[in-house]
Amino acid sequence: MKFLKIEEIAAKWGISPRAVQLLCKEGKIVGAERFGRAWMIPEDAARPIDRRTREGRVLNEENQPLPRNTPFLYMTDLYCVPGTANEASELLVNHIEARVLFEAEIAYARGEVDKVYASASYLLGRHSGFYAVISAGMLLAQCAIWRGDIEMWRAAKMHISEAPAQNDFDRDIMLLAICAVDIMLYDVTDFPDWFRRGCFEPLHKDALPAARVYYAKYLYTIAYAVATGELLLEGMDGLSLMRILPNTIEPMVSQAKADNALVSEIYLRLNCATIYHNGGDNEQAIRHIDRAIALAMPDKLYGILSEYCRVMDSLMEERLSKIDPEAWKAVKALYRVYNEGWSRLSGSVRGKTLATTLSAKEREVAKLAAFGMSNAQIAEKLHMSVSVVKQAIRVTSEKTGMPRREFAKIL
Repeated sequence: MKFLKIEEIAAKWGISPRAVQLLCKEGKIVGAERFGRAWMIPEDAARPIDRRTREGRVLNEENQPLPRNTPFLYMTDLYCVPGTANEASELLVNHIEARVLFEAEIAYARGEVDKVYASASYLLGRHSGFYAVISAGMLLAQCAIWRGDIEMWRAAKMHISEAPAQNDFDRDIMLLAICAVDIMLYDVTDFPDWFRRGCFEPLHKDALPAARVYYAKYLYTIAYAVATGELLLEGMDGLSLMRILPNTIEPMVSQAKADNALVSEIYLRLNCATIYHNGGDNEQAIRHIDRAIALAMPDKLYGILSEYCRVMDSLMEERLSKIDPEAWKAVKALYRVYNEGWSRLSGSVRGKTLATTLSAKEREVAKLAAFGMSNAQIAEKLHMSVSVVKQAIRVTSEKTGMPRREFAKIL
């Protein structure tokens, strides 16, 4: 049997070499074999059916499942190589809903919220299958965050809860989606026991990369509540829980990398960096931030990076502005929109008035004060004078109308 290289097959089929490479990785080309770093493809291998052809349009009419058993397509190995989001989308031409969903999720990762809203509306209006409805509800919730729209948020959760679940497995996926939506606002009040324990046995393996991301956010939320005194855990106080969490999150990062779950790895690295930063270990935080930036930059996933500007204080600006000043400008612009919408929606959902006018340094000082640190400790940690710390606390109180002891309520 004669074998051809990727470039030769790409020329024969009239598609890009990257698209052929991704088809090989997905096992979509029968007989393709990997030798070292190169793929060799049988000369007579059939090109996967393009649903835009007559044959494909017939298949389009069938009720086909998504290519993975999860509503979080962009967190699976469908997208595993930085810079190949568009090529990965090409491979989904065989399934209209999957392509719409994947492209909407990538649009969200880029901060293109209008595209996300249009895709969510399309999927919901089409009365799609279970996973697509779940996904559309989550997309709508993500739009609600950027727009600060409480009614859209409630509608999104309603769509998720009304998805056409057929069995207990579907209902567990539905619960995971609700958890994912709530954890976006760091709300952990209604999580199921199996999620709180980190026991994901009820879920299909395709959903595990996403589950780990949302569980990492859950653990951070608990640690933050302990640090600010809003939650009491036996044997834990202050930043004690925050400082041991990396022992749990680091293996999740490694697993995401092993699973070729690119977006999951980016999120987990940023979560891990946030935890290290809050725990006082910026060296390890920077290690994860820089790697996350390197993975996100080729496809300009600036929306993901903007999500973490708030919880990383000035650290994201410090790193990204050094790596790519123009990228930082784009992320900063997105962050202004995200922060305003997130603060308004989170405040409405949680019954709080969150501060949006604080500078990054004022927010960091206020957060450390909420953690119970003294002015001297804050000054030492942030390498500033005690008088500057006092000034930042005074300004924060003036801007928010809240005394120091209640800073946790407005952050």
